[in-house]
Amino acid sequence: MQTNIGKKAAGEKAAGYIKPGMTVGLGTGSTAYYTILRIGELVREGLDIKAVATSAQSEELAREQGIPLVDFDQVDGIDIDIDGADEADAQLQLIKGGGGALLREKIIAAASKEMVVVIDEQKLVKHLGKFPLPVEVATFAWELTFRQLVAMGAHPVLRMKDNQRFLTDNGNYILDCHYQKIHNAAALQAQLNNVPGVVENGLFLHYATRLVIGAADGSVREITHPYPAKTSF
Repeated sequence: MQTNIGKKAAGEKAAGYIKPGMTVGLGTGSTAYYTILRIGELVREGLDIKAVATSAQSEELAREQGIPLVDFDQVDGIDIDIDGADEADAQLQLIKGGGGALLREKIIAAASKEMVVVIDEQKLVKHLGKFPLPVEVATFAWELTFRQLVAMGAHPVLRMKDNQRFLTDNGNYILDCHYQKIHNAAALQAQLNNVPGVVENGLFLHYATRLVIGAADGSVREITHPYPAKTSF
């Protein structure tokens, strides 16, 4: 794949927050890809960690890089989760799910003490919503869920891949909802989660603790948010 300088810079910078002995959440996407590559280098240099992956794709890449993966029944907590985003604002509110792994990503984010989000500068926005909001829905009677979202003004579109309905790693469909501009993310999240058939939505609010932003010239800047310290399960 062609190297994106901003994504690579952000992804590699975030790997520097990992300390020996940590349990690490491995995100999914084009920027988290560079983080996983860098973690693999650090492991081969002697870094002692264990990791859990947010998708089958990231799990496969981690195995290729020699990163030790553990089953969830062996995890007491996750020290740091490093993941990407499709959009992020200065308040560290995110839209995720462009790769289809939003449910697993949110489970890992919620269980992590810290969530570091890696993006290139083009994904930092003033207002969320230009990127379609992914909503994962059960396949059973999905048409009814679709109609409810239409009635709510979500403008949903069933995600397709290779002329087939896209299936998540959990066997669900994704409806990409087109809002253009989300004015109240918390209210929208509650509204979506109240629809029967909706499994999860791609709004990640109050999960991220640090945003690492890579620029086209290879420079990196960060935004942190003074949320209360997160506690894992």
